[in-house]
Amino acid sequence: MSKEKFSRLIIKGILSEEELGSTISGSITSDKYPEELLIEKGVPKHEVLFCLSGYYGFPFIEYDENVTAPYLLVKRLDMEKLMQNLWFPLSAGQNKAEVIVHDPHNASVIEDIKKTLGVEEISFLIALPSDLIKIIENNYDLNPGFPRSAGRTPLALVRTFLAERRSKLSCYRTSLAKGRTGLAFLRTGISFVTIAVVLFRIFGFGYLTILETAFLIAGVVMSYDGLIWYLPGRKTGSKKVDCSSTEPTGGTTILEISNPGNYPCFKRSAIIRGAEELYNDWSNLSPVMRRRFLASDRTDLAEERTTLACHRTVMARARTGLAFTRTGIAFIGIGIALLRLKEFRTGPWTVFDVALILIGVLMALEGFYWYLPGRSSGIECFELVKKASDKKNIWDFVFPPEHYRLNLEDIRGSVPPVKQSHSPGIWATTGLALERTVLAERRNVMARLRTVMARSRTGMSFIRTGMSISSVGMGLLVYFGTGSVSWTVFDILLILAGLLFIADGLYWHLPAEKIRKQFPYCFGEMEIMIPDYGKPVRSWKKIVFSHD
Repeated sequence: MSKEKFSRLIIKGILSEEELGSTISGSITSDKYPEELLIEKGVPKHEVLFCLSGYYGFPFIEYDENVTAPYLLVKRLDMEKLMQNLWFPLSAGQNKAEVIVHDPHNASVIEDIKKTLGVEEISFLIALPSDLIKIIENNYDLNPGFPRSAGRTPLALVRTFLAERRSKLSCYRTSLAKGRTGLAFLRTGISFVTIAVVLFRIFGFGYLTILETAFLIAGVVMSYDGLIWYLPGRKTGSKKVDCSSTEPTGGTTILEISNPGNYPCFKRSAIIRGAEELYNDWSNLSPVMRRRFLASDRTDLAEERTTLACHRTVMARARTGLAFTRTGIAFIGIGIALLRLKEFRTGPWTVFDVALILIGVLMALEGFYWYLPGRSSGIECFELVKKASDKKNIWDFVFPPEHYRLNLEDIRGSVPPVKQSHSPGIWATTGLALERTVLAERRNVMARLRTVMARSRTGMSFIRTGMSISSVGMGLLVYFGTGSVSWTVFDILLILAGLLFIADGLYWHLPAEKIRKQFPYCFGEMEIMIPDYGKPVRSWKKIVFSHD
């Protein structure tokens, strides 16, 4: 039957009968369609299509991005099943459908079409298997060979979930900032209470009682208010956040979402065969194919922003923990000072002094518990920022600057081809997709800068904590002297621990400040005014940028 199908090739002298028989046999052993093998052997594609059209008695059609079906019709079809059975409907009415097929004589395919579309009458168009698969993929908004998750709508869904996660992380950071403010109230309140207690222990009841009572009431009120602010932040800080991320592969894999809902999970597809070659052939891609790749790039950028936001949240939690530690250190210092003073060494107030120390120790330990994850997260995010900053951005990929171009062929290939069929509307849509991607990259640059500055603030928090610890140790050592060996060793250990924190904070702060000064991203105008994507590339005007 296949020989009869391609008899036109023998009649026209394009192939001999032996060559045709060999090709048909080869298709059986290689599990390839004979049409594809014929084209691989140099038979013109249109001749193969004429053979199919003459044999089946139906007109043929080739792949084109304009060959599309209504969205509502495509939405209810199974793409994998269509690609397996090689048919695709262009339209479907009450009892009639227009369908592209590879083999209109296949009874099982005809039955599948009638059952799926609910029609009895079918108008056929013939297409090559490769063209038919491309038509199906194009209608599902996919580049050739890509999974369904690579469509712009599924990618938009992934970006929406990532945006939702960033919003939730932003709420966490706000709650933690409120908690740190509450701790500042709490420390101030404790200071007032301590002043009142010390005055009372020194002077007892007398003319200062009114002042002592005012300090005590103010301290209790501020401590209570600070605690009310802090507790929600502590609850937020106890929530675990997952800052793990996938590794972008430059368009060869797709970020996918599973378990959409309250606990979505993100993963990457397997490496797509031929995706790298397709992506690198950017200048020859159609506008629609480019927009699909740009949508994938924006999704990868959204994942990076989400990961950096997660690390900033963990570092904010560490800063809150260190604020809690500083509050605990203040408790410990006051308690130890009161306990060591000869005037206050014995009596019922000793219980108060010991309680201050124990509460301070517990607060410091909890603060350190928050600090450790923040430290590891700060190290990880700093590496992510440095790694991301070394990557080539999308603008350099699409329009590489002169020092990226190796030869004349590269220069020619870097300019997108302009055809008469590429109307300004197509260029505008693709250009806007490129602009959105470039703006997404700018947001990522700013996100990296914010992350670096958050690391710097966290380093300063380390320094403040270290100074608090050292100050307590230094104050105790200066005031009480070196009369007691055990207390002297304790004071020196406090000073050394504080200095260690200060050194760690400088280790975090100084490199972050260096990077911050390299990114003066503080301007309001974010839109790219040129080039004008509403016009073909030939008519774009040139603009010269200074090195300022």
